[in-house]
Amino acid sequence: MGMKDKFQFPRVGNLLLVLAGASFLAYLFFPRSNNIPERTLTPYSEFLERVDKGEVSQVKIANQLILYQLKSPLEGLKAPDSFNIPEQPLSVTKNAQNPFHTYPENNQSQYPSRPQGTILATIPIDDPNLAKTLQARGVIFEAAPPPQNAWFSTLLAWVVPPLILVAAMQYFLQDDSRRSLAFNKNLAKVYDGESTRITFSDVAGAEEAKTELKEIVEFLKEPDRFNRIGARIPKGVLLVGPPGTGKTLLAKAVAGEAEVTFFSISASEFVELFVGTGAARVRDLFKQAKEQAPCIIFIDELDAIGKSRSSGNVASGSSDEREQTLNQLLTEMDGFNAKESVIILLAATNRPETLDQALLRPGRFDRQVLVDRPDLAGRLAILEIYAQKVQIGENVDLKAIATQTPGFAGADLANLVNEAALLAARNQREQVLQSDIKEAIERVIAGLEKKSRVLNEQEKKVVAYHEVGHALVGAVMPGGGRVEKISIVPRGLSALGYTLRMPTEDRFLMSEKEFAEQIATLLGGRVAEEIVFGSVTNGASDDLQRATDIAEKMVTLYGMSKVLGPLAYDKRQGNNFLSNGSSSPRRLVSEDTAKTIDDEVKQLIEKGYAQARTILTQNRELLEIITQKLLVTEVIEGEELQMLLEKCKL
Repeated sequence: MGMKDKFQFPRVGNLLLVLAGASFLAYLFFPRSNNIPERTLTPYSEFLERVDKGEVSQVKIANQLILYQLKSPLEGLKAPDSFNIPEQPLSVTKNAQNPFHTYPENNQSQYPSRPQGTILATIPIDDPNLAKTLQARGVIFEAAPPPQNAWFSTLLAWVVPPLILVAAMQYFLQDDSRRSLAFNKNLAKVYDGESTRITFSDVAGAEEAKTELKEIVEFLKEPDRFNRIGARIPKGVLLVGPPGTGKTLLAKAVAGEAEVTFFSISASEFVELFVGTGAARVRDLFKQAKEQAPCIIFIDELDAIGKSRSSGNVASGSSDEREQTLNQLLTEMDGFNAKESVIILLAATNRPETLDQALLRPGRFDRQVLVDRPDLAGRLAILEIYAQKVQIGENVDLKAIATQTPGFAGADLANLVNEAALLAARNQREQVLQSDIKEAIERVIAGLEKKSRVLNEQEKKVVAYHEVGHALVGAVMPGGGRVEKISIVPRGLSALGYTLRMPTEDRFLMSEKEFAEQIATLLGGRVAEEIVFGSVTNGASDDLQRATDIAEKMVTLYGMSKVLGPLAYDKRQGNNFLSNGSSSPRRLVSEDTAKTIDDEVKQLIEKGYAQARTILTQNRELLEIITQKLLVTEVIEGEELQMLLEKCKL
């Protein structure tokens, strides 16, 4: 069904509805167009009084009015030979003071159709004795002839309402039918080869993934070359990796390189309230894809419908709908022949461990492409792409920025460049400077500055000693990073100050010694508070949490405990790209083993605490010097900070 046919309404029904509505409005307002002013009315009781006195000679009774002739003409008026009721029934407006109205004889000019010497009066709601009264008094009375346009009033009263009802029912019934049919239509966005302008040159930091996908592009361009040799191209390619690494961008780049139609849909759009809608949408999607072949179908967040059916926690309701949708997807992937209909199914997920095994078997999604966070070279290439979209300054060192942003995904780097551009525009500059990007990095890592969060003098001293304690211990025990900045300006939700440590290179392996150094550095702030003030505050809560997590991983995951040996006590699932880095639930262990794990973790923390105390005790004077300077400037960084930290000794 084309886009025009899908949303085209019945013209006859619409025309009837418009005409019926216009006629109904005319019926409502047309009678009121001849309203008679209230000042021309006299009471109905006066008419009855004149009848009783014998002053009335003739009476005509209309739908809403009484036109009567007096025996003796009023002064200054000539008795007419005949008189007529106005053709249109005249509506009368009532008010609280005078509920019944008639027309006085002193305002004849407004109604030239009324003969002189006649008076108009309204008829009450029900007066069955009126005819007997007129007959008893010898009054000649008759009913007024129907108006010449009575057919129009009848049409408005008896024909228009049924027309309105029929037209409205036709419209709403057909609209409901269209909506019910629309439930079964897929909601995929369709891009043709020309409109998809994204190519592999727009994607950086994923060279291995691009190499894998270039084979798909070649097959879409020249399928006969593969078919002649008997090669079978994968029907489905699953892109897995952490959020923000460019999985969707890679899928669009494949379609752009191959210049084929691209169907893009999120897996959650298959599932609706009505059972069977998801399966119907899957059928409709593949039907359209076969008509547009060669093409690419891209399903984002595949885990929304592809979760394992054997997990044991499948409930009724919406879960049944997801299972039907998954079954239909599996059937459709088996139902098309790659030689007849060149369709490549791409999907993306950051939770591959939750997918059903039937999806991952050969013949369906039989190839998985890892799209991981970029390394140093990849981050530099990504920064170069996004730097072309903003006015970048000549002094900006993109390589230094790439070195300072380990673990950043492509989306993080794009956001970083955009934040720097916003800062430059806010400061009325035409170009993005190195300082803007540096500030953007701190915003991403530590959050926005909270200069409105004013600390008292005692709190400021505690924060200053705390952060300098981190810096001094980190200078002696770097643990894979270098201290770049100390600040006591509050940032983010709860950080009253921060010590910024930047890695000098990409690291994929960490030794037991480097983990221990990280623990000691994290505890340096709390140790500094204890040495200077003789007590501690709650400011080190986040440091303690992170240090404990590192110690638990060393014992339960990395096997770095001599007592427990090279055993993994962490129940960690593989390929969990959504993990926040915290420790996973432990395996079932005995009480003795659990106690040993706790003792080993405590021992690592206490060892790091002791190392931090030794360093700060030996550099007590330097701790005081840097802290006093920090209280004045609030921020120490760059060469000045490095010169001070070089004086630290162990």
